[in-house]
Amino acid sequence: MNSLTILGALPLLGSAALFLLPRANELLAKRVALGVSTVVAVAGLAIAMNFDRSVTGFQLVEKYSWIPAFGINFGLGVDGMALLLILLALILTPIVILACWNEAEGSRWSVKTFFALLLILETMMIGVFAATDIFLFYLFFEAMLIPVYFLIGGYGSGERAAAAVKFLLYSLFGGLLMLASIIGLYVVSRDQLGAPTFDVTELQKLSLNNQTEAFLFLGFFIAFAIKAPLWPFHTWLPDAAKAATPGTSVLLLGVLDKVGTYGMIRFCLTLFPDASKQFGPTIIVLSLISIFYGAFLAIWQSNGDIKRLISYTSISHFGFITLGIFAFTAQGQSGSILYMVNHGFSTAALFLIAGWMIARRNSSKVQDFGGLQRVTPVLAWTFFIAGLSSLALPGLSSFVSEFLVLVGTFVRYPLAAVIGTLGIILAALYILIPVQRSLHGPVAPGNENLKDLNLREKIAIAPVIALIIFFGFFPQILLNVINPGAQASISALNIGPSTGGDK
Repeated sequence: MNSLTILGALPLLGSAALFLLPRANELLAKRVALGVSTVVAVAGLAIAMNFDRSVTGFQLVEKYSWIPAFGINFGLGVDGMALLLILLALILTPIVILACWNEAEGSRWSVKTFFALLLILETMMIGVFAATDIFLFYLFFEAMLIPVYFLIGGYGSGERAAAAVKFLLYSLFGGLLMLASIIGLYVVSRDQLGAPTFDVTELQKLSLNNQTEAFLFLGFFIAFAIKAPLWPFHTWLPDAAKAATPGTSVLLLGVLDKVGTYGMIRFCLTLFPDASKQFGPTIIVLSLISIFYGAFLAIWQSNGDIKRLISYTSISHFGFITLGIFAFTAQGQSGSILYMVNHGFSTAALFLIAGWMIARRNSSKVQDFGGLQRVTPVLAWTFFIAGLSSLALPGLSSFVSEFLVLVGTFVRYPLAAVIGTLGIILAALYILIPVQRSLHGPVAPGNENLKDLNLREKIAIAPVIALIIFFGFFPQILLNVINPGAQASISALNIGPSTGGDK
């Protein structure tokens, strides 16, 4: 058993330990969950220290025969992109547990079940990013739905049951499309390679005719577009984000949504290069629509529900990520991968702080948070920094990501890059308007005695804010891990240099 298997097994064992604890011992359950997730995060960072940045392929490879009759292996491995997304999940999980210490209290299900579900979800997140066997990836892709469904439906608020079911149905629909394409790859691999396989590196050797490749590509792409979420497959997200607890929303938008854009790079571009180029211009258009659609709806929510507002900003941000992916340039893809990581931290900060604001005010309406700068200055400043990161202010982490995406897009699609740049103006509106209404101005009635962040909350949010600032000034640390794989991925597409337009 190698390092990635152990890393994924640890939170699963921790969840089993939580289920064995007495229901009444809530404090011990919280401490066990925090301790296990912290150990996993430290182990993940230790593994990352031995990662060779000069290697473009998979490292820490594990491959065990699982179901040999069908060519299914238990295959794990990571490249730079997968490693960073796993680390994102490992860092955010203990932060979520600490930040949402009392989040499950008063729910119809037990506190220990809540934290056990978070640890199970952590295992699934590690598995989905580390899987190198496409069937194993599909299992983790679908298995993630189970803990998220129960976290939303069992511990959420408002119309949580409807939101959980909507999330499940959308995801299952996408999963079924992907399964159909996986079966198609299985059949083709059996005919061309002499034996069926689900190994990603072996599947790249297949020669597909244009029609077959297009249909298989669409099965994967639609599943990933739903997960991402990309317009018009996004409608499950605002309902899920509003109904879910803040901690669940952090992992849902901060990590799980990245499975969609990760899958586009890992599977769509590598397994179906010709179809990716064929549908690329269409996806560029969908990305631009997502940027503006999400931005306008976020502006519309600037005096409404704060969690829905944040979810709409994410739809806009994912438009930038997919724009960079399908621009087919090394800069664009590096920017997109970096954007995934940075968006995870900025969205985590926004949702955590929004959750604390809602808990203190017993309201999720932006208009009810006036004057927080005077009453809760630490909370207000952290919300302000997280908001500025979300609009990609220079000096904060998201700026370099967005800059690389737009520069990389301009190389091949200059008009799309110019149009996308206008989304930055809208970002300033959908962030600065709610910031002004909630933090500044006269203190709103009912806010006079609100408490500022306590010590536990400060400890939870401090590393997120620190990383947002640190990677704003030192993005090269992440880019050194990202760039080799991104350049190799684009080179494999055999797309020549462009001075603009489609090639």
